[in-house]
Amino acid sequence: MSFDKKTLLLYAVTDRAWTDGRSLIEQVEAAIKGGVTCVQLREKNLSEEEFLAEAMEISSLCKKHGVPLIINDNVNVAIKCHADGIHLGQEDMNAAKVRSMVGEDMIIGVSVHTLEEAFEAVANDANYLGVGAVFPTSTKTEISVLSEEILERICAVAGIPVVAIGGIGKTNMKQLAGTGVDGVALVSAIFAAKDIEGECRELRQLAEETVKAV
Repeated sequence: MSFDKKTLLLYAVTDRAWTDGRSLIEQVEAAIKGGVTCVQLREKNLSEEEFLAEAMEISSLCKKHGVPLIINDNVNVAIKCHADGIHLGQEDMNAAKVRSMVGEDMIIGVSVHTLEEAFEAVANDANYLGVGAVFPTSTKTEISVLSEEILERICAVAGIPVVAIGGIGKTNMKQLAGTGVDGVALVSAIFAAKDIEGECRELRQLAEETVKAV
């Protein structure tokens, strides 16, 4: 399928731990208005029915704004809500199996932490790689931080777009300049902000400067 790597530039990954009295859909809309280029809906603790209902609502919002929606892990929800893509971890079904279920038109992203995992994801028909953690993060405490050398190597040899993830924020994003990443994925840097729309405008500018510096 045709997949534009610009989709990955400022990639928002939801986390309801930061809703703080606001609805998730309000937060996502603010992020989109602020300039995010992609939204990944991640829910670890909702029932399938609740996840699908939320995904349908956020899918409509994303379509209205022309921003791709990626569903984390749950292939059935991704199919039923007509999401643009699915993102898989190393413990999930492999990308080749998922491709056989979702067809050629759905974007498939895979989280990788090593060159070997990157090559396997590419061989299994992934459209992009999520590579990290590039900095220490409280979101994925079980994942060790990648060296910049490994990140650069994956970017250089993968042959498909790469989005960096893990502990990225305003203070350290520019450290990724020159690594070859096509975008940055952020969780708390977006959703923990009091003014999500304003924060995303600043993050979008930083992301453009970081990705251009190759």
